[in-house]
Amino acid sequence: MKTRTEYLKFHTKKHRAYVHITPQIEQIVSNSGVREGMVLVSAMHITAGIYVNDNESGLIEDIDQWLEHLAPFKKDYKHHETGEDNGDSHLKALLIHHEVIVPITAGKLDLGTWQRVFYAEFDGQRDKRVIVKVMGE
Repeated sequence: MKTRTEYLKFHTKKHRAYVHITPQIEQIVSNSGVREGMVLVSAMHITAGIYVNDNESGLIEDIDQWLEHLAPFKKDYKHHETGEDNGDSHLKALLIHHEVIVPITAGKLDLGTWQRVFYAEFDGQRDKRVIVKVMGE
């Protein structure tokens, strides 16, 4: 079995951001030489996530508004008693989840017609990493 591990680095300019990373994942898969297998894409931070959905700006705004509705920024999270002020960021990351696994078939990501991979940042403006681990034959 072949494996390849690479890291993507992010430092968003905004507190919340949604970054289309499919091209970077495709390049890592191509460089791996894996023809049949899978790729794990995982945010290495508790206030960020990875998800698969359509790369359409209106939908991305809808996702952001939905997350803000479910986990709004507010001052009275218990987490804030630790001196942090990012309780909502942790909750948003839980809703999105921290990783996805994408199949690789014939050396390519085997995504549906409109599916793309995104990095979701909920507590930005500092350095963050995503691990990309390709496994297969």
